[in-house]
Amino acid sequence: MKVPFVSFKPLEKELKSEIQDAFNKVFERSWYIEGVEDKNFEEKFAKFCNVNYCVGVGNGLDALVLALKALDIGTGDEVIVPSNTYIATALAVTYVGATPVFVEPDINTYNIDPKNIENSITQKTKAIMPVHLYGLPCDMDPIVEIAKKHNLKIVEDCAQAHGATYKGQVIGSFGDAAGFSFYPGKNLGALGDGGATVTNSKEIADKVRALGNYGSDYKYHHIYLGNNSRLDEMQAAFLSAKLDILDKVSKNRNDTAKKYLEGINNPNLILPTVPDGMTHVWHIFAVRCDCREELEKHLNSNSISTNKHYPIPMHLQECYKFLGFKEGDFPVAEQISKTELSIPMYYGMTDEEIGFVIDTINSFK
Repeated sequence: MKVPFVSFKPLEKELKSEIQDAFNKVFERSWYIEGVEDKNFEEKFAKFCNVNYCVGVGNGLDALVLALKALDIGTGDEVIVPSNTYIATALAVTYVGATPVFVEPDINTYNIDPKNIENSITQKTKAIMPVHLYGLPCDMDPIVEIAKKHNLKIVEDCAQAHGATYKGQVIGSFGDAAGFSFYPGKNLGALGDGGATVTNSKEIADKVRALGNYGSDYKYHHIYLGNNSRLDEMQAAFLSAKLDILDKVSKNRNDTAKKYLEGINNPNLILPTVPDGMTHVWHIFAVRCDCREELEKHLNSNSISTNKHYPIPMHLQECYKFLGFKEGDFPVAEQISKTELSIPMYYGMTDEEIGFVIDTINSFK
């Protein structure tokens, strides 16, 4: 049996008619940018996130960059980010001219550890960017408290956690703004690229929209040095169709995760945990193993595809050499990078596929 790391086919098969209808609607209107489908999706996604505003943009990285720009964060400023995340989080900070300040995660959740944040705050710190990694919410209460205490902004990176909740509140609604990615592999994925910035502030939403439209608040009138980052009509229409069943998708992923957590019984592995009060949406099912390479080889040789999130921590990436970090500076992030392995997790996995992955893992020695 072959088990891919991810497959779009079960969802695409289920939504084939809705996706085709979405395409036809846009095609027949001949309106492809900033039309009714974009407006419809923005309203639906804002409601889903329990916020007042959503602005569709070109991708998840732009969603974060434009949020930071809208908050007037730039050259000379510092933004606290987790040391363990995808590099887009740090790049967003760098792209606005600010400096990313890495803070170690909690080894049990892989998310930024609030206990480590205050020691990294300086007079230059302007914001905290918590990342809800793999689909698990950060511990937001202490993060919000720290931000209030030090008068800092919060920009949530929600790229992997559409619909996850913390103490009953949907992620993306805690900070001043939040960025989402709709890359095809995400739980809510477009059939191309896309992203969105969400916020409860009309001022921030208006500024993000203008910044992503060449800095223009109306045609040929430019108030900011903006760029071109807009969610196109076709992707908005596809996303609306997918958003209608996102709760069903999240439940299916949780059912798969439950089977993994109950079925995998191998002392060589550390399984993910979900703290009380949080709902995980399982974008990634990440295990840790001190003999990660051998486990990966064992699974791959049995036709089970895997991935590593992320094998080189940000502070050791060549593009961030200028920050002056060396191996050992962020030991928790480095430990995760050396031991994490992601196993298949996607909507529509069959019981046979799940059982095969479990049995293969349990046979690893």
